[in-house]
Amino acid sequence: MNLKLSVITMAMLLAACGSAVKMPDAAQVQSDAQIRAASAWQAPLPQGGTASMLPHNGSSAQLVNWWTQLGDPIFDELMHAAQTGNASLAAALTRIAQARAGVARADDARSPNLNLNAQGSRGVQQPKAPPATNLSVGLQASWELDLWGGNKASLNAAELRARGAELSWHEARVAVAAEMASAYTGYRYCENLLQLLQRDAASREETARLAELTAKAGFSAPATAQLARASSLDASASLTATRAQCDAQIKALVSLSGMPEASLREKLKANEALAGKISAQNALFSIAGAITQVPAQLLAQRPDIASAQQAVTAAALDIRSADARRYPSLSLNGSIGAGSVRQMGMTSEGLTWGIGPIALNLPLTNQDVTRSNAEAAVAAYNEAVASLQARSRQAVSEVETALVQLNAAALRGTQTKAAAEGYAASLAATQSRYRAGLASLVELEDSRRTALFAQQNQLAVERDRIAAWVALYRATGGGWTQDAPIASTATNK
Repeated sequence: MNLKLSVITMAMLLAACGSAVKMPDAAQVQSDAQIRAASAWQAPLPQGGTASMLPHNGSSAQLVNWWTQLGDPIFDELMHAAQTGNASLAAALTRIAQARAGVARADDARSPNLNLNAQGSRGVQQPKAPPATNLSVGLQASWELDLWGGNKASLNAAELRARGAELSWHEARVAVAAEMASAYTGYRYCENLLQLLQRDAASREETARLAELTAKAGFSAPATAQLARASSLDASASLTATRAQCDAQIKALVSLSGMPEASLREKLKANEALAGKISAQNALFSIAGAITQVPAQLLAQRPDIASAQQAVTAAALDIRSADARRYPSLSLNGSIGAGSVRQMGMTSEGLTWGIGPIALNLPLTNQDVTRSNAEAAVAAYNEAVASLQARSRQAVSEVETALVQLNAAALRGTQTKAAAEGYAASLAATQSRYRAGLASLVELEDSRRTALFAQQNQLAVERDRIAAWVALYRATGGGWTQDAPIASTATNK
């Protein structure tokens, strides 16, 4: 007995003497999982960005389904279709199922394993003995005691990763919504631009016709007519390119939503009157109150940041789990069963049971392997921390870039609006002069094209402003909250 105790003591000393990796304590893990961000935004906040000026008086719930404010049923239908049949969301759901399976495996490792075993046989067990029938049924149990907390750490890490997989689903949902919003508003912009270009092409065609008539009459040089004709052809080419762009936008909508193209075109044509009603003002959503917070508070609203924070804590638990493999493990085994033997017309029945063996596993020769595994877990932890901080910096950059673009679009919107109004006034004056015989038709068409070009600029700024709001929607987490469940979110798209 003394020899056995000596062997056990020596083995435990050998395990303890193996140099352990440096594990982060709870305070360090908590610190590493915090978001590192500046105390204030470096980009200008949206012009007039107060909650009272927003369409829904700063209701944060509207951020989740902000697109319903646009009043476009086709847009709502496309958004719903995109979020119910998207491959990214399906992949995210698969990862959730896989992560939950990992939780089940980790939980199973902490519990006793029970196996039911039933056997039956008939045969001659000994030479010259009569045949015998053997029947048995029993339960076998085995349990590895979690002496060092490694299995518990693995379970906690698996639970955190399952939560992270759920957060990734919310991130994918926000990304799909932003992508669909960009594609749809891009199509509506293209549709409105096409109307302006058609009017511009018609004006240039009329100018080319007049230039050709005056050239034939000898009132202008042939080169003037050729220049006017070239300008008309150039406008026609732009019109053709824009039509192709609109067709490409429709195909992008088909790809995102899965809706048949013929059906989509029919729906879009039926409500094309709404195309001119989509404006940046209607695209506003209530984040004004949020963006006045410090960056770290706002970034906590992003599901990808929350997922990265979960990953840091899970990686710290992986270190503890890997380090626990350096120490002895103790497992218990036991069985209980019932059996019968029938031979020569006689039957013997009874219960059988046993406790043991009690097995102590002493890692004597694999210290390098276990230490390497622990070091790999430490490296993975450091990577998770670096990934969190990198993602936080990227998130701040995304928010501030969207704010810069939004502010610039607002300023440009004021300028282009004033320019469009000025050119419209000039066109009205030229029309009056033309009716009075004081201006030529060529001057009138030139003034008309200038006014149309100003409207195109105004339309482009409106498109950029909506795009900036969509980018800000995605950068601020799309209205996700810590208690947002997957099921209810999926049914309220």
